[in-house]
Amino acid sequence: MSAHCQLTGAKPGFGNTVSYSHRRTSRRFDPNIQRKRYWLPSEGRYVRLMLSTKAIKTIDTIGVEAAVVRIRARGGKV
Repeated sequence: MSAHCQLTGAKPGFGNTVSYSHRRTSRRFDPNIQRKRYWLPSEGRYVRLMLSTKAIKTIDTIGVEAAVVRIRARGGKV
């Protein structure tokens, strides 16, 4: 599963884990991605989206119709 959000475009960040002895090893900071299903009234169907938790809160605010418009404007497939 690719760790990126369809709405916000959040992707993994990269950095280092620093141990007590200050030895550094590379690591990945993944966004909190969830699969969520929404009813899309304009098309009369459900859509399944891979969203970060921040994007889920955004959809609660702006609505699923406006979110789908934003995803399609970014070039995403819904």
